Amino acid sequence: MAKKKAKRAAGKKRKPNAAFMKPMMPTGPLAAVVGSSAMPRTEVTKKIWGYIKRNSLQDKKNKRMINSDEKLKPVFGGKSQVSMFEMTKLVSRYLK
Repeated sequence: MAKKKAKRAAGKKRKPNAAFMKPMMPTGPLAAVVGSSAMPRTEVTKKIWGYIKRNSLQDKKNKRMINSDEKLKPVFGGKSQVSMFEMTKLVSRYLK
């Protein structure tokens, strides 16, 4: 049974979900972090992670937590620290 799954996975390339690829407009404080041009949700996430890595905002002990700075604090609803899973929910408020 495992061989069948492996064959199927190797033979097909995964197709991206159209909802994630639809261009969205970042607004408000999110636009200050990732830019104000329309981009897919996946690209917004990449840019936010790039910003987090450049500014060393990932918690040193618990890598799943993101520390906010003056630009990210409004995006995170005023919280000083959020989990990476909570981050996507908070960011979606600023995508139109």
